[in-house]
Amino acid sequence: MKNTARSVNNRKIETWQPRRGWLVTATTTLALLLVLAPLASAEYGDVVINRIAEQEGAPPVIFPHWFHRIRFRCNVCHTELDFEMRVGANNINMDALQQGKYCGACHNNEIAWGLQNCIMCHSGKEGLKPQIKGGHQTSGPGRW
Repeated sequence: MKNTARSVNNRKIETWQPRRGWLVTATTTLALLLVLAPLASAEYGDVVINRIAEQEGAPPVIFPHWFHRIRFRCNVCHTELDFEMRVGANNINMDALQQGKYCGACHNNEIAWGLQNCIMCHSGKEGLKPQIKGGHQTSGPGRW
């Protein structure tokens, strides 16, 4: 915020106005927090994707399933994008994502952030096994 002065009834009054560039400051702060924050472990309901990631030298992916689920119906990903409903059953790799398959269908810099923001997905601690955090059963359709 910056301090500006204006005159009312011949009295100088100080007012506060928002600074231009606050979005840049907020974005920079968020980016620094993401980069400087320690790698995460999965929370309940998250899907850990680590079938290929660590073999390729990248941290495991922590997929926030319920964050996506409250926005989309199951068939958007599990039918239209061909995600199988079983941990480790999908051959998710960066080549497939760059071709617009799996996560790459939305994470394309148009619908959601693009693939160049690695840490947004590859945020897991080393050694995490592929799993649905909280167990292999969900309240969804059958056993996963």
